Amino acid sequence: MSVSLVSNAYLDENSAKIRSKPVPWEGYQRAELVTSEELVLIKKVDRQPRAKTESILVSDGQTYALLYLRLLKKLQRVDTMQCLLVLIADALLDHDERIPLFSRAAQSDPDLPYLPLLRTLEAQDEFVQLKSAQILTILLSSESTPLQHQHLQPFLKVLASLVQGQSPNKRDVAVQCLEAVLARPESRKAVWAIPGIIAGLVEILRHKPGPQMNYQVIFCLWLLSFEQEVAAQINKKFDIIPLLISVAQAAAKEKVIRNLITKAPSENLPAMLVSQLLPFSKSLSTRKFSDEDILEDVQFVRDELERNFASVTTYDEYMSELDSGHLSWTPVHESDDFWRENAAKLNEKDYVQLKLLIRLLDSGDPLVLAVAVHDLGQYVKHYERGKKVITELGAKARVMELMTHPDPDVRYHALVSVQQLVSHPWVNA
Repeated sequence: MSVSLVSNAYLDENSAKIRSKPVPWEGYQRAELVTSEELVLIKKVDRQPRAKTESILVSDGQTYALLYLRLLKKLQRVDTMQCLLVLIADALLDHDERIPLFSRAAQSDPDLPYLPLLRTLEAQDEFVQLKSAQILTILLSSESTPLQHQHLQPFLKVLASLVQGQSPNKRDVAVQCLEAVLARPESRKAVWAIPGIIAGLVEILRHKPGPQMNYQVIFCLWLLSFEQEVAAQINKKFDIIPLLISVAQAAAKEKVIRNLITKAPSENLPAMLVSQLLPFSKSLSTRKFSDEDILEDVQFVRDELERNFASVTTYDEYMSELDSGHLSWTPVHESDDFWRENAAKLNEKDYVQLKLLIRLLDSGDPLVLAVAVHDLGQYVKHYERGKKVITELGAKARVMELMTHPDPDVRYHALVSVQQLVSHPWVNA
Protein backbone atom coordinates (compact mmCIF):
# COMPACT_ATOMS: atom_id res chain seq x y z
CA MET A 1 0.00 0.00 0.00
CA SER A 2 2.76 2.38 -0.97
CA VAL A 3 2.60 6.15 -1.55
CA SER A 4 2.44 5.37 -5.28
CA LEU A 5 -1.12 4.18 -4.57
CA VAL A 6 -2.03 7.86 -5.00
CA SER A 7 0.29 9.40 -7.58
CA ASN A 8 0.08 12.91 -8.93
CA ALA A 9 2.61 15.00 -10.87
CA TYR A 10 1.80 18.16 -8.89
CA LEU A 11 2.58 16.38 -5.61
CA ASP A 12 5.77 14.85 -7.01
CA GLU A 13 7.10 18.14 -8.38
CA ASN A 14 6.38 20.11 -5.22
CA SER A 15 7.73 17.37 -2.95
CA ALA A 16 11.05 17.63 -4.77
CA LYS A 17 11.19 21.39 -4.16
CA ILE A 18 10.17 21.08 -0.50
CA ARG A 19 12.93 18.54 0.26
CA SER A 20 15.55 21.24 -0.35
CA LYS A 21 13.82 24.08 1.54
CA PRO A 22 15.17 25.04 4.98
CA VAL A 23 12.90 24.90 8.04
CA PRO A 24 13.76 26.99 11.15
CA TRP A 25 14.07 24.02 13.53
CA GLU A 26 16.48 25.90 15.84
CA GLY A 27 13.96 28.75 16.08
CA TYR A 28 11.29 26.28 17.14
CA GLN A 29 13.64 24.94 19.80
CA ARG A 30 14.36 28.45 21.11
CA ALA A 31 10.59 29.09 21.24
CA GLU A 32 10.27 25.84 23.19
CA LEU A 33 8.02 24.34 20.55
CA VAL A 34 10.58 21.61 19.86
CA THR A 35 12.65 19.86 22.53
CA SER A 36 16.43 19.60 22.25
CA GLU A 37 16.05 15.82 21.73
CA GLU A 38 13.56 16.36 18.89
CA LEU A 39 15.88 18.94 17.33
CA VAL A 40 18.80 16.49 17.27
CA LEU A 41 16.64 13.79 15.67
CA ILE A 42 15.06 16.00 12.99
CA LYS A 43 18.41 17.55 11.99
CA LYS A 44 19.72 14.07 11.17
CA VAL A 45 17.15 13.66 8.37
CA ASP A 46 16.42 17.28 7.36
CA ARG A 47 17.56 17.90 3.74
CA GLN A 48 19.67 14.75 3.76
CA PRO A 49 20.25 12.37 0.83
CA ARG A 50 17.66 9.60 0.61
CA ALA A 51 20.28 6.89 1.21
CA LYS A 52 21.28 8.44 4.53
CA THR A 53 17.67 8.90 5.65
CA GLU A 54 16.89 5.31 4.69
CA SER A 55 19.75 3.94 6.78
CA ILE A 56 18.45 5.89 9.81
CA LEU A 57 14.90 4.64 9.30
CA VAL A 58 16.09 1.03 9.10
CA SER A 59 17.40 1.21 12.67
CA ASP A 60 15.13 3.89 14.20
CA GLY A 61 11.93 3.73 12.17
CA GLN A 62 9.54 3.76 15.13
CA THR A 63 11.33 6.71 16.72
CA TYR A 64 11.03 8.75 13.54
CA ALA A 65 7.40 7.80 12.86
CA LEU A 66 6.53 9.17 16.32
CA LEU A 67 8.74 12.23 15.82
CA TYR A 68 7.15 13.23 12.50
CA LEU A 69 3.62 12.81 13.84
CA ARG A 70 4.28 14.65 17.11
CA LEU A 71 5.87 17.58 15.29
CA LEU A 72 3.00 17.67 12.81
CA LYS A 73 0.57 17.77 15.74
CA LYS A 74 2.11 20.85 17.34
CA LEU A 75 3.66 22.89 14.47
CA GLN A 76 1.31 24.76 12.15
CA ARG A 77 3.43 26.87 9.81
CA VAL A 78 2.68 25.88 6.22
CA ASP A 79 6.31 25.30 5.19
CA THR A 80 6.89 23.13 8.26
CA MET A 81 3.76 21.06 7.64
CA GLN A 82 4.84 20.62 4.03
CA CYS A 83 8.26 19.37 5.12
CA LEU A 84 6.88 16.91 7.68
CA LEU A 85 4.33 15.51 5.26
CA VAL A 86 7.05 14.92 2.68
CA LEU A 87 9.19 13.18 5.31
CA ILE A 88 6.27 10.90 6.24
CA ALA A 89 5.49 10.10 2.60
CA ASP A 90 9.15 9.45 1.83
CA ALA A 91 9.38 7.04 4.78
CA LEU A 92 6.41 5.10 3.41
CA LEU A 93 7.47 5.15 -0.25
CA ASP A 94 8.08 1.54 -1.35
CA HIS A 95 8.10 0.45 2.30
CA ASP A 96 4.72 -1.03 3.21
CA GLU A 97 6.36 -2.65 6.23
CA ARG A 98 6.70 0.81 7.79
CA ILE A 99 2.95 1.52 7.79
CA PRO A 100 2.53 -0.20 11.20
CA LEU A 101 5.19 2.11 12.63
CA PHE A 102 2.79 5.00 12.10
CA SER A 103 -0.33 3.04 13.07
CA ARG A 104 1.30 1.98 16.35
CA ALA A 105 1.88 5.62 17.30
CA ALA A 106 -1.57 5.46 18.93
CA GLN A 107 -0.01 3.39 21.71
CA SER A 108 2.05 6.43 22.73
CA ASP A 109 -0.61 9.09 22.00
CA PRO A 110 -4.27 8.28 21.18
CA ASP A 111 -4.38 11.33 18.90
CA LEU A 112 -1.85 9.71 16.60
CA PRO A 113 -1.58 9.04 13.73
CA TYR A 114 -4.91 10.47 12.53
CA LEU A 115 -5.62 13.71 14.40
CA PRO A 116 -2.71 15.78 13.01
CA LEU A 117 -3.27 14.41 9.49
CA LEU A 118 -7.00 15.18 9.59
CA ARG A 119 -6.14 18.71 10.75
CA THR A 120 -3.70 19.28 7.89
CA LEU A 121 -6.31 17.82 5.52
CA GLU A 122 -8.39 20.93 6.25
CA ALA A 123 -5.51 23.30 5.42
CA GLN A 124 -5.94 26.08 2.86
CA ASP A 125 -2.62 25.20 1.23
CA GLU A 126 -3.34 22.84 -1.68
CA PHE A 127 -0.12 20.84 -1.32
CA VAL A 128 -0.63 20.29 2.43
CA GLN A 129 -4.22 19.20 1.85
CA LEU A 130 -3.47 16.77 -0.98
CA LYS A 131 -0.33 15.33 0.61
CA SER A 132 -2.34 14.69 3.79
CA ALA A 133 -5.00 12.94 1.70
CA GLN A 134 -2.34 10.77 0.10
CA ILE A 135 -0.91 9.67 3.46
CA LEU A 136 -4.32 9.17 5.08
CA THR A 137 -5.35 6.94 2.19
CA ILE A 138 -2.36 4.69 2.80
CA LEU A 139 -2.97 4.44 6.55
CA LEU A 140 -6.74 3.96 6.33
CA SER A 141 -6.51 1.41 3.53
CA SER A 142 -4.04 -0.63 5.57
CA GLU A 143 -6.04 -0.85 8.80
CA SER A 144 -6.63 -4.47 9.86
CA THR A 145 -9.86 -3.64 11.71
CA PRO A 146 -12.97 -1.68 10.55
CA LEU A 147 -12.26 2.03 10.22
CA GLN A 148 -13.47 4.23 13.04
CA HIS A 149 -16.18 6.76 12.23
CA GLN A 150 -14.21 9.69 13.71
CA HIS A 151 -11.36 8.97 11.28
CA LEU A 152 -13.27 7.97 8.14
CA GLN A 153 -16.08 10.55 8.19
CA PRO A 154 -13.99 13.77 8.17
CA PHE A 155 -11.71 12.24 5.55
CA LEU A 156 -14.64 11.47 3.22
CA LYS A 157 -16.22 14.88 3.75
CA VAL A 158 -13.05 16.55 2.51
CA LEU A 159 -12.88 14.13 -0.44
CA ALA A 160 -16.44 15.16 -1.30
CA SER A 161 -15.37 18.80 -1.58
CA LEU A 162 -12.25 17.86 -3.57
CA VAL A 163 -14.05 15.65 -6.08
CA GLN A 164 -16.61 18.40 -6.71
CA GLY A 165 -13.98 21.15 -6.98
CA GLN A 166 -12.62 22.90 -10.05
CA SER A 167 -8.95 22.01 -9.47
CA PRO A 168 -7.83 19.08 -11.69
CA ASN A 169 -5.22 18.10 -9.08
CA LYS A 170 -7.83 17.97 -6.32
CA ARG A 171 -10.18 15.87 -8.42
CA ASP A 172 -7.37 13.55 -9.49
CA VAL A 173 -6.13 12.91 -5.95
CA ALA A 174 -9.64 12.57 -4.53
CA VAL A 175 -10.66 9.95 -7.10
CA GLN A 176 -7.50 7.94 -6.45
CA CYS A 177 -8.12 8.10 -2.69
CA LEU A 178 -11.66 6.84 -3.23
CA GLU A 179 -10.43 3.98 -5.42
CA ALA A 180 -8.30 2.79 -2.52
CA VAL A 181 -10.73 3.15 0.40
CA LEU A 182 -13.81 1.85 -1.44
CA ALA A 183 -12.34 -1.63 -1.34
CA ARG A 184 -13.54 -1.68 2.29
CA PRO A 185 -17.28 -2.37 2.93
CA GLU A 186 -17.52 0.21 5.73
CA SER A 187 -16.12 2.84 3.35
CA ARG A 188 -18.69 2.02 0.68
CA LYS A 189 -21.54 2.50 3.16
CA ALA A 190 -20.03 5.75 4.42
CA VAL A 191 -19.50 7.13 0.89
CA TRP A 192 -23.10 6.32 -0.03
CA ALA A 193 -24.22 8.43 2.93
CA ILE A 194 -22.41 11.48 1.45
CA PRO A 195 -24.26 12.26 -1.84
CA GLY A 196 -21.70 14.89 -2.82
CA ILE A 197 -19.08 12.25 -3.57
CA ILE A 198 -21.18 10.31 -6.06
CA ALA A 199 -22.58 13.52 -7.55
CA GLY A 200 -18.98 14.66 -8.08
CA LEU A 201 -17.97 11.37 -9.72
CA VAL A 202 -20.97 11.48 -12.05
CA GLU A 203 -20.23 15.10 -12.97
CA ILE A 204 -16.65 14.15 -13.88
CA LEU A 205 -17.96 11.47 -16.26
CA ARG A 206 -20.44 13.88 -17.81
CA HIS A 207 -17.57 16.17 -18.82
CA LYS A 208 -15.91 13.33 -20.78
CA PRO A 209 -12.48 13.19 -19.07
CA GLY A 210 -9.52 11.30 -20.49
CA PRO A 211 -9.41 7.48 -20.57
CA GLN A 212 -7.48 7.18 -17.29
CA MET A 213 -9.90 9.32 -15.27
CA ASN A 214 -12.84 7.58 -16.96
CA TYR A 215 -11.47 4.24 -15.81
CA GLN A 216 -10.81 5.44 -12.25
CA VAL A 217 -14.28 6.95 -11.78
CA ILE A 218 -15.97 3.85 -13.18
CA PHE A 219 -13.82 1.69 -10.92
CA CYS A 220 -15.16 3.67 -7.94
CA LEU A 221 -18.74 3.18 -9.14
CA TRP A 222 -18.07 -0.54 -9.66
CA LEU A 223 -16.81 -0.93 -6.08
CA LEU A 224 -19.84 0.97 -4.77
CA SER A 225 -22.23 -1.23 -6.75
CA PHE A 226 -21.27 -4.28 -4.64
CA GLU A 227 -23.49 -2.83 -1.90
CA GLN A 228 -27.11 -3.94 -2.34
CA GLU A 229 -28.57 -0.59 -1.27
CA VAL A 230 -26.29 1.31 -3.65
CA ALA A 231 -27.06 -0.98 -6.59
CA ALA A 232 -30.80 -0.57 -5.95
CA GLN A 233 -30.83 3.23 -5.67
CA ILE A 234 -27.87 4.71 -7.52
CA ASN A 235 -29.58 5.00 -10.90
CA LYS A 236 -32.76 6.43 -9.38
CA LYS A 237 -30.75 9.11 -7.56
CA PHE A 238 -28.00 9.85 -10.09
CA ASP A 239 -29.29 8.58 -13.47
CA ILE A 240 -26.02 6.78 -14.17
CA ILE A 241 -27.13 3.96 -16.49
CA PRO A 242 -27.46 6.12 -19.66
CA LEU A 243 -24.16 7.74 -18.76
CA LEU A 244 -22.38 4.40 -18.25
CA ILE A 245 -23.73 3.09 -21.53
CA SER A 246 -22.49 6.22 -23.27
CA VAL A 247 -19.03 5.68 -21.77
CA ALA A 248 -19.15 1.98 -22.63
CA GLN A 249 -19.82 2.83 -26.27
CA ALA A 250 -16.42 4.50 -26.33
CA ALA A 251 -14.63 1.89 -24.21
CA ALA A 252 -16.30 -1.33 -23.07
CA LYS A 253 -16.60 -1.17 -19.29
CA GLU A 254 -19.47 -3.52 -18.44
CA LYS A 255 -18.61 -4.53 -14.86
CA VAL A 256 -20.63 -1.80 -13.16
CA ILE A 257 -23.67 -2.66 -15.28
CA ARG A 258 -23.22 -6.35 -14.42
CA ASN A 259 -23.40 -5.54 -10.71
CA LEU A 260 -26.46 -3.33 -11.17
CA ILE A 261 -28.24 -6.24 -12.89
CA THR A 262 -27.30 -8.91 -10.36
CA LYS A 263 -27.76 -6.81 -7.21
CA ALA A 264 -30.95 -4.93 -8.12
CA PRO A 265 -32.51 -6.06 -11.43
CA SER A 266 -36.01 -4.63 -10.90
CA GLU A 267 -34.62 -1.17 -10.09
CA ASN A 268 -32.16 -0.97 -12.99
CA LEU A 269 -33.44 -3.04 -15.93
CA PRO A 270 -36.05 -0.45 -17.04
CA ALA A 271 -33.36 2.20 -17.52
CA MET A 272 -31.22 -0.33 -19.41
CA LEU A 273 -34.14 -1.09 -21.74
CA VAL A 274 -34.73 2.59 -22.46
CA SER A 275 -31.03 3.23 -23.02
CA GLN A 276 -30.90 0.53 -25.70
CA LEU A 277 -28.33 -1.53 -23.82
CA LEU A 278 -29.50 -4.84 -25.33
CA PRO A 279 -28.66 -4.06 -28.98
CA PHE A 280 -25.39 -2.48 -27.84
CA SER A 281 -24.48 -5.60 -25.83
CA LYS A 282 -25.32 -7.82 -28.80
CA SER A 283 -23.00 -5.74 -30.95
CA LEU A 284 -20.21 -5.89 -28.36
CA SER A 285 -20.52 -9.67 -28.01
CA THR A 286 -19.42 -10.08 -31.65
CA ARG A 287 -16.14 -8.22 -31.06
CA LYS A 288 -12.83 -9.84 -30.23
CA PHE A 289 -11.40 -8.82 -26.82
CA SER A 290 -7.88 -9.56 -25.61
CA ASP A 291 -9.24 -9.65 -22.04
CA GLU A 292 -11.54 -12.68 -21.62
CA ASP A 293 -13.17 -11.08 -18.56
CA ILE A 294 -14.57 -8.29 -20.74
CA LEU A 295 -16.17 -10.77 -23.13
CA GLU A 296 -17.60 -12.73 -20.20
CA ASP A 297 -19.13 -9.55 -18.73
CA VAL A 298 -20.58 -8.49 -22.09
CA GLN A 299 -22.11 -11.93 -22.69
CA PHE A 300 -23.54 -11.97 -19.16
CA VAL A 301 -25.20 -8.58 -19.65
CA ARG A 302 -26.53 -9.58 -23.09
CA ASP A 303 -27.97 -12.90 -21.83
CA GLU A 304 -29.57 -11.34 -18.74
CA LEU A 305 -31.17 -8.58 -20.78
CA GLU A 306 -32.49 -11.06 -23.36
CA ARG A 307 -33.93 -13.24 -20.60
CA ASN A 308 -35.59 -10.32 -18.82
CA PHE A 309 -36.84 -8.56 -21.94
CA ALA A 310 -38.15 -11.64 -23.78
CA SER A 311 -41.77 -11.06 -22.71
CA VAL A 312 -41.73 -7.26 -22.64
CA THR A 313 -44.78 -5.63 -24.25
CA THR A 314 -44.93 -2.19 -25.84
CA TYR A 315 -46.71 -0.96 -22.71
CA ASP A 316 -43.86 -2.38 -20.56
CA GLU A 317 -41.42 -0.46 -22.70
CA TYR A 318 -43.47 2.70 -22.23
CA MET A 319 -43.53 2.18 -18.46
CA SER A 320 -39.76 1.71 -18.52
CA GLU A 321 -39.40 5.03 -20.30
CA LEU A 322 -41.58 6.73 -17.71
CA ASP A 323 -39.68 5.17 -14.81
CA SER A 324 -36.33 6.23 -16.26
CA GLY A 325 -37.46 9.80 -16.93
CA HIS A 326 -35.85 9.64 -20.40
CA LEU A 327 -38.71 10.11 -22.83
CA SER A 328 -37.88 10.24 -26.53
CA TRP A 329 -39.81 9.86 -29.77
CA THR A 330 -39.99 6.06 -29.78
CA PRO A 331 -42.82 4.69 -32.00
CA VAL A 332 -45.35 4.12 -29.16
CA HIS A 333 -45.79 7.84 -28.46
CA GLU A 334 -47.27 8.62 -31.87
CA SER A 335 -49.23 5.38 -32.32
CA ASP A 336 -53.00 5.83 -32.06
CA ASP A 337 -53.36 2.06 -31.69
CA PHE A 338 -51.07 2.09 -28.66
CA TRP A 339 -52.99 4.88 -26.97
CA ARG A 340 -56.41 3.36 -27.75
CA GLU A 341 -55.31 0.13 -26.08
CA ASN A 342 -53.35 1.56 -23.17
CA ALA A 343 -54.47 5.08 -22.20
CA ALA A 344 -56.75 3.79 -19.42
CA LYS A 345 -53.88 1.74 -17.93
CA LEU A 346 -52.28 4.98 -16.75
CA ASN A 347 -55.09 5.17 -14.18
CA GLU A 348 -54.08 1.97 -12.40
CA LYS A 349 -52.89 2.02 -8.76
CA ASP A 350 -54.29 5.47 -8.07
CA TYR A 351 -52.87 7.00 -11.30
CA VAL A 352 -49.26 6.22 -10.30
CA GLN A 353 -47.98 6.14 -13.92
CA LEU A 354 -50.00 9.17 -14.94
CA LYS A 355 -48.54 11.09 -12.00
CA LEU A 356 -45.06 10.06 -13.16
CA LEU A 357 -45.85 11.49 -16.60
CA ILE A 358 -47.16 14.73 -15.07
CA ARG A 359 -43.96 15.13 -13.00
CA LEU A 360 -41.97 15.06 -16.24
CA LEU A 361 -43.66 18.33 -17.20
CA ASP A 362 -41.08 19.95 -14.91
CA SER A 363 -38.11 18.36 -16.68
CA GLY A 364 -35.26 20.63 -17.72
CA ASP A 365 -34.82 18.66 -20.96
CA PRO A 366 -36.88 20.13 -23.87
CA LEU A 367 -37.11 16.69 -25.55
CA VAL A 368 -38.60 15.10 -22.44
CA LEU A 369 -40.97 18.06 -22.03
CA ALA A 370 -42.18 17.85 -25.63
CA VAL A 371 -42.85 14.10 -25.44
CA ALA A 372 -44.48 14.31 -21.99
CA VAL A 373 -46.90 17.08 -22.95
CA HIS A 374 -47.69 15.24 -26.21
CA ASP A 375 -48.48 12.06 -24.25
CA LEU A 376 -50.87 13.90 -21.94
CA GLY A 377 -52.73 15.10 -25.02
CA GLN A 378 -52.92 11.50 -26.25
CA TYR A 379 -54.24 10.38 -22.85
CA VAL A 380 -57.01 13.02 -22.98
CA LYS A 381 -57.85 12.10 -26.57
CA HIS A 382 -58.15 8.35 -25.92
CA TYR A 383 -59.58 8.25 -22.39
CA GLU A 384 -63.04 9.77 -22.06
CA ARG A 385 -62.55 11.05 -18.50
CA GLY A 386 -59.01 12.24 -19.26
CA LYS A 387 -59.81 15.95 -19.22
CA LYS A 388 -61.36 15.73 -15.74
CA VAL A 389 -58.48 13.62 -14.36
CA ILE A 390 -55.79 15.89 -15.77
CA THR A 391 -57.48 18.96 -14.34
CA GLU A 392 -57.94 17.37 -10.89
CA LEU A 393 -54.29 16.34 -10.79
CA GLY A 394 -53.24 19.94 -11.48
CA ALA A 395 -51.57 19.27 -14.85
CA LYS A 396 -53.81 21.45 -17.03
CA ALA A 397 -52.26 24.71 -15.81
CA ARG A 398 -48.74 23.41 -16.40
CA VAL A 399 -49.61 22.28 -19.94
CA MET A 400 -50.92 25.78 -20.68
CA GLU A 401 -47.74 27.35 -19.26
CA LEU A 402 -45.68 25.29 -21.70
CA MET A 403 -47.30 27.06 -24.65
CA THR A 404 -44.85 29.91 -23.92
CA HIS A 405 -41.78 27.68 -23.48
CA PRO A 406 -38.61 28.89 -25.32
CA ASP A 407 -38.32 25.59 -27.26
CA PRO A 408 -40.53 25.53 -30.39
CA ASP A 409 -41.20 21.76 -30.17
CA VAL A 410 -42.40 22.09 -26.59
CA ARG A 411 -44.65 25.02 -27.56
CA TYR A 412 -46.13 23.10 -30.49
CA HIS A 413 -46.96 19.93 -28.53
CA ALA A 414 -48.30 21.97 -25.62
CA LEU A 415 -50.62 23.81 -28.02
CA VAL A 416 -51.89 20.51 -29.52
CA SER A 417 -52.51 19.11 -26.04
CA VAL A 418 -54.36 22.23 -24.93
CA GLN A 419 -56.58 21.84 -28.00
CA GLN A 420 -57.38 18.30 -26.82
CA LEU A 421 -58.17 19.60 -23.34
CA VAL A 422 -60.45 22.31 -24.73
CA SER A 423 -62.18 20.30 -27.48
CA HIS A 424 -62.95 17.10 -25.54
CA PRO A 425 -66.14 17.18 -23.44
CA TRP A 426 -65.91 16.97 -19.65
CA VAL A 427 -67.13 13.50 -18.56
CA ASN A 428 -68.09 13.30 -14.87
CA ALA A 429 -68.90 9.63 -14.57
